[in-house]
Amino acid sequence: MTRFSYQLYSSRNFPPLSNTLAMLAECGYAEVEGYGALMSDEESIGALEEGLAATGLTMPTAHFSLDQVKRSPDAVMEIANRLGIRAIVIPYIAPEERPADAAGWAAFGRNVAEAGKPLSDAGFTFAWHNHDFEFEKLNNGALPIDLILGAGDHMKMEFDLAWAAVAGADPLRAIDTYADRIVAAHIKDIAPDGQNADEDGWADVGHGTMNWQALYAALKALGVSSMIVEHDNPSDHRRFAKRSLETVRSFDAR
Repeated sequence: MTRFSYQLYSSRNFPPLSNTLAMLAECGYAEVEGYGALMSDEESIGALEEGLAATGLTMPTAHFSLDQVKRSPDAVMEIANRLGIRAIVIPYIAPEERPADAAGWAAFGRNVAEAGKPLSDAGFTFAWHNHDFEFEKLNNGALPIDLILGAGDHMKMEFDLAWAAVAGADPLRAIDTYADRIVAAHIKDIAPDGQNADEDGWADVGHGTMNWQALYAALKALGVSSMIVEHDNPSDHRRFAKRSLETVRSFDAR
């Protein structure tokens, strides 16, 4: 059976962290994925470390900002080793920092690849997590995601299939295209048009428009080991966590 993970960003609006971790363990998750605010100082790192130990959850993947990785790769690796993280993922670039053309994205990709090289040289997996903008064509027809991943063989991908779908990409086709780069996947769903406005248009996995049974099968066939359930803004994180895990577990039972 697959060990499903949960992106803790999904529960950022439901403190405290200790209660969230206990809830996830109770629901049946084996792993979680951390994000920057949970590893910003010694107090937050200690709280996360204690919560993982108390619940038996592990955290093989985590998001770190590009700035943090560039500024202090040794500190990032120290945190990763302390918390059992093996894949370090860059999650985002703010709109005002995004390049305007292909040359700019290629230069940005080289910058990301250079920042991640010490981590990959030390044995960590280094990956980029996409949103929609990486799958939006530039004026010359190129995709930012290709220019980022093309900057180095050590550049891997944490594929957020729903964000790619928002951009108009075919997630199944993208799995084939990036098969040799995908090391983790975000399992999230899109609500039907006009629904779940209070949740920014997202849905519990299996309760939206994404064909997750087929997508999950394609990811599993690739051998993707980190399947990470996520919702950007659930109104009830327990409901989301429980219903989504029930959905994805059912795929292994078929």
